[in-house]
This record gives sequence, C-alpha cells and structure tokens, in this order.
Amino acid sequence: MINVHGTSLVVKGVGILVRGPSGSGKSDLALRLIDGGAQLVADDQTALTFENGHLIMTSHAMIEGLLEVRGVGILPAPSTARARLGLVIDLVPKLSDIERMPDKQFCEFLGVRVRLLRLFPFMASAAAKVRIAVDALDLDVSRG
Repeated sequence: MINVHGTSLVVKGVGILVRGPSGSGKSDLALRLIDGGAQLVADDQTALTFENGHLIMTSHAMIEGLLEVRGVGILPAPSTARARLGLVIDLVPKLSDIERMPDKQFCEFLGVRVRLLRLFPFMASAAAKVRIAVDALDLDVSRG
C-alpha cells in the first residue's frame, strides 16, 4: 500500500485521483463533481493498494466520508468505501500550463500505468472537463 496526497472520487463509475499541493483546488473540484453526482472516496489523502491487477483507492478510517469545504468546515459527503483507479488528474496553477492539444500521458503507481490529465481547476468548466475525460477514456485503460 502507498499513500498519495490527493482527493479521490468515482465519476460515472470510474475512479479518479486528483493530485495537487495544498490549496490547489482538489477539494473544490471534488465538491463540484459531487454536486454533479460523483461520490467521494477520500479527501486529501488516498490509500492505494494493488489487488487482482488493479489499483484500488480507499480512505483512511478517520476521514472516510468527509470533505473539507474551505470556509465552511469538514462535512459529510456522498461517498463510497473503495474504487478502482482509472484516471489521475494533476492540477496546475495557471491555465497557460496546459497544452491545447496534449498527447496522451500516463503515470504509474505500484507498477500499474494509469491515464493522466492536467487541469486548471478554477475554470467554470473544470468539472465538465473531468466528466468528458471519463467518457473519452479507452475501456482497456479505465475499466481494465
């Protein structure tokens, strides 16, 4: 098992891991995705394990089902206990840090390659871009 600094969710049946430094917009983007029907797996710290050829995301027991909403507090959120990781999103600080037409990128955890996207989280369309990215995943990459 490894711990990853990131917020994880299930969007349209696909496990998503959103990475970025503190204050980069992980929980804010998660809140918008949850408002659109996603489920939280873990906020800020995600445990990854390798099971039957897949990466499984879980939350640490102390924070399970809780989301930090900046300016409001730590609140319960619609959640699920675990999900298979299908997409990693790295948050960037400026829109100009994103290529207009990027090549497919991947990252690796515990020997498993996962599709990687870079996203500026504070655009109004950020949550919609995540949902569209999930729809665009190759079935063999996202649902193995």
